Amino acid sequence: MAPVTDAPRTVEWQGKEVPVWPMRTIDYSLLLSQDPAEVEKVVNACLEDGYFMLDLDSIDGRRMLEDRQEALKLMGRFFAAPLEQKNQYGLIDSHLGYEPVGSRTGAFGNKDGYEMLKVSRDEIQQGSPRVPSPIKNSGDLRVLEQTIGSCNTVTKVILSALSTGMGLTGAKRFENSHRNDRPSTTTLSMMHYLPAEVTGQDKIGHQKHTDISSLTLLFSDQWGLQIRPPGECGAREMGFVAPSPGCAFVHVGDSLRFASGMKFQSCIHRVVPFNASEHRYSIAYFLRAEDDTMFMDSEGRYVTAKDWHDQKFKAFTDPPVWQAMAPKSMILGGMVEDGADDPEPVAPFVSKQTPIEV
Repeated sequence: MAPVTDAPRTVEWQGKEVPVWPMRTIDYSLLLSQDPAEVEKVVNACLEDGYFMLDLDSIDGRRMLEDRQEALKLMGRFFAAPLEQKNQYGLIDSHLGYEPVGSRTGAFGNKDGYEMLKVSRDEIQQGSPRVPSPIKNSGDLRVLEQTIGSCNTVTKVILSALSTGMGLTGAKRFENSHRNDRPSTTTLSMMHYLPAEVTGQDKIGHQKHTDISSLTLLFSDQWGLQIRPPGECGAREMGFVAPSPGCAFVHVGDSLRFASGMKFQSCIHRVVPFNASEHRYSIAYFLRAEDDTMFMDSEGRYVTAKDWHDQKFKAFTDPPVWQAMAPKSMILGGMVEDGADDPEPVAPFVSKQTPIEV
C-alpha cells in the first residue's frame, strides 16, 4: 500500500489560497481481483467525480511503478538532447511524434510551456516505432515497450472493472472496443514543462480541457495539475491535485463518457506553474478506443473515435480566438462549468526578460 499522507486543504498560489481537492483512492490489487466493494468504489468515482488516485504500491502494481521510473530516466536523456535531434521526425501524426514548446494553447490564453514526445502503442506493438535518434537504441526501446505494456494492463483492468460494475456483458463491455489488435490512437506521452524563466511569460502551462481518451493514467511527483470537480450546477473552481507517492492519477476522458451514455464525468483539468523555477516532468498514457468505434457525442452527433480524436486535436492547436468560437463540447467534451476561473495570472510568474530559445 502507498503511504497515507494528509494533503493540505488549500495551498498558496499566485498570492491566494487555492483548494487542494480530495479524492477517492482505489486499490489496484483489489481491482485486479474484481473485489465487489472496490469495483463499486471505482464506478462511483467515475459517475460522481470522473477521477481518482490509483494505489499501485503492491506486488501487483510495483512493476508499473518501476517501469515509470525507467521511463523518467529515458525522458531526462531525451529532453536534454539538442532540438534538431528531438525534432528528427517532427509531429508524424496527431498522436505520434515530437511537439516543441509553444505548439498548443497554454493555461491563460497564451502558448503552452511544455515539450512532448508521443509514442504510439500500435507502433511499439508492431516492432516498428518511429522515435528520434537520442532514444532509438535497444535499451530505450525496451523501456518504452515495458512502460506501454504496463500502462495498457493497468488501464484494461480498470476498464474491465467499470464494465462489470455497470452490468455490461458481451460486446457491450467497454474493453471490447479497446482490443490490442485493432488500430487506435492510444499513446504514451512524455511531457517536460520548462521553467517560466526559460520560456518567458507568453508560454505557460497547458490549457483547461478534457481528454480525448477513454482513460488517462497520469504520473507526476510534482505539483501543477489542477482540476475542476463536477458539481450540481456545473464544475466548481480550479484546485490542485496533490501528488501521492506510489499512486497514479486516473481520469475519465470524453470517449468513455460518451460510451457510458454520459453517465461518467469527464475531468476538466489544466497544468500551471506551481514552482515557476523548476523543470516539471509527467507521463500520461492515453487509452483510446479502436479507431472505428462509433459513439454519440454530447451534441448528439454520431462520430468515430478516430474522427473525435482528430477534430479535438485540431481544436487544441487552434489559436484561442478560434477556440472561443467552437462549441464547448469540443475543448470541454460537453462538461458544464459553473462560473469562470482565473483567465490570466494574477501576477507575472517571472520578471520581464528576454526568453531563451527552446
